[in-house]
Amino acid sequence: MDADAVEVRVLGCLIEKQRTTPDQYPLSLNSLRLACNQTTNRDPVVEYDEPTIRDGLRRLSDRGWARLASGAGSRAIKYRHLLDEALALSPSELALLAVLMLRGAQTPGELKQRVDRLYAFRSLADVEATLDRLIDRELVRRLQRRAGQKEERYEQLLGDEGGSAPAADGVAPPESLADRVAALEARVARLEAAGASADFD
Repeated sequence: MDADAVEVRVLGCLIEKQRTTPDQYPLSLNSLRLACNQTTNRDPVVEYDEPTIRDGLRRLSDRGWARLASGAGSRAIKYRHLLDEALALSPSELALLAVLMLRGAQTPGELKQRVDRLYAFRSLADVEATLDRLIDRELVRRLQRRAGQKEERYEQLLGDEGGSAPAADGVAPPESLADRVAALEARVARLEAAGASADFD
């Protein structure tokens, strides 16, 4: 699936707020903007404006994953997600996908802790079993372990939430920022040295 980062963030927020603030759901465009741009429980933190979110909602509507939900007599235009209906997701599957959409790749332990506001899993084994079902449906994938990390991480496959990592298939993990900076500094030093020696030739 190829949803972009805006669609993924908007969809994750709609699912989250349906569970955490049901009295305010469906969401107005302003409420959705605030949810998308909040600095807690989000990775990466973004700053989307209303036109960007409106365009994302239009694309989600085209996919059948969201729609207008304003009631008769309602002054504000409101929006709701349709992901559970569109993909036949259980409440536990929907909750895990939402947290993965909002916070990126995570371990089962992190997911168990963070998903609790949306769905109360009885155990870590229940989280892992739900992740396995989502993997079977190609909605989630297992990633390589990070150096020094015991648990595998998982990420959603609906689209790009703003950063992804390689799957657990033997592909080398990306270099850290510090590694890339060190490599660039070494390259610059080599080029400067080569340039200096060329000046003396």
